[in-house]
Amino acid sequence: MHKFFAFLSRMKFIDRWSLMHSVRKENIMEHSHQAAVIAHALAVIGNTYFGKTYDINAATVAALFHESSEVITGDLPTPIKYFNPEIKAAYKSLEAVANDKLLGMLPEQMRGAYEKVLKPANDSGESKLTKWADKLCAYIKCLEELKMSNNEFKKAKQSLEKELIALSSEEVNVFMKHFVEPFKLTLDELD
Repeated sequence: MHKFFAFLSRMKFIDRWSLMHSVRKENIMEHSHQAAVIAHALAVIGNTYFGKTYDINAATVAALFHESSEVITGDLPTPIKYFNPEIKAAYKSLEAVANDKLLGMLPEQMRGAYEKVLKPANDSGESKLTKWADKLCAYIKCLEELKMSNNEFKKAKQSLEKELIALSSEEVNVFMKHFVEPFKLTLDELD
């Protein structure tokens, strides 16, 4: 009996913003889907406007699975996760153990395909797109919470905005300029 897919389906129960009071709860499954959609968009932007050669499918799949280890580890808030190098290294090690545990839940013949997804090369362009998409998701979450008058996300929004600008990414800049503003609108305003 292989438990991999049943285990990953638990992602929908893990709240992404447990330390901040959210008007709308978001789980890892929703976040991963949004990150995949945004990573896909960033890859398309890079390839279309800047002559990059991103593997769009690889970027999308990497983003879709980028939080899988959190099914086992839970989500550690960013300020804690990156508080110091020791905590960051320990958490990365914990994520690796969790990903190994997940891979062990698959039939041996399938592990290779999923190992590429759960343990991507950190220096690949697609991996970089996943990190940028993850940061954009956090920024969008802040915008949505602020739209609902939740000022608890005000400082996080300002901090993330600075981080996104500091990336100096052509793809992120285009996304920010052309695609972020609608996230501030209500459903009626989008119509």
